[in-house]
Amino acid sequence: MVGTDDFAALEKRGWGEEDTASAYAKDFARASAMAVPCLVSETRAGPGKHILDLCCGHGIVAAGLVKAGASVTGLDFSPAMLRIAREMVPQAEFVEGDAMAMPFPDASFDGVSMGFGMPHVPDAPAVMREARRVMKPGTYLSYSVWQETEKSAFTYVFKAIGVHGAVEVTLPPGPGASDYADPERAFPAMQAAGFDDLRINEVDSRWQVDRPDAPFDFFLEGTVRGGALLRPQPAANKAAIRTAVSEIVVANHGRDGPWDLPIPSVVVSGRAV
Repeated sequence: MVGTDDFAALEKRGWGEEDTASAYAKDFARASAMAVPCLVSETRAGPGKHILDLCCGHGIVAAGLVKAGASVTGLDFSPAMLRIAREMVPQAEFVEGDAMAMPFPDASFDGVSMGFGMPHVPDAPAVMREARRVMKPGTYLSYSVWQETEKSAFTYVFKAIGVHGAVEVTLPPGPGASDYADPERAFPAMQAAGFDDLRINEVDSRWQVDRPDAPFDFFLEGTVRGGALLRPQPAANKAAIRTAVSEIVVANHGRDGPWDLPIPSVVVSGRAV
């Protein structure tokens, strides 16, 4: 069952759905929020700084930047996410737009943050170049991205899909969720976009859940690509995937809950040359 959307269309349509945006903000983002302090620190946000929060989603990074004293503009392609962000962070300004073609003049910002946006754009290096364009020299870009590890809720869910999912349910070609967590890929792309002083910080992000199959629901309800793989599954396949996720969680983290599940991430940063 191959959808008619290409990668960019799937992402834009999916994140524009109110239910997906709300579910992400409610559950999935409990792990995303753990990268916020590092993102804020690496952008050198503070009073007198105007920071762009790129792919701002529902506003958790923007809230951290505001708390640090910065003036904040958030940009995202999802009206559903922006509605949540405007309610959550009324102190910030939020703009609907494309991270690869931003509606801002050159050298407009004193830093750029990007919380887990890289896997959702068709051309991550183009986003890095565009971020550099709108940044003043000497300011910092920081972005977070999920890290691919054996013990990760990401791995548990997608391993179960790989084993038990219907072969006809597929995704359009697109970037991997952890592509730009790898410094061998991230650092050359950052350098080519005009950044130096490159750094990578690991973040011990995780979920605490009361059910071992909870990651299945978090991906089903609160992500676009996970949902696109899980929602069309025949009932028997869907049940088998859910059971497999539970079994992997119990095997790795014990039979008794609550379960503390890693979903590790990294924050990559660099200075605009």
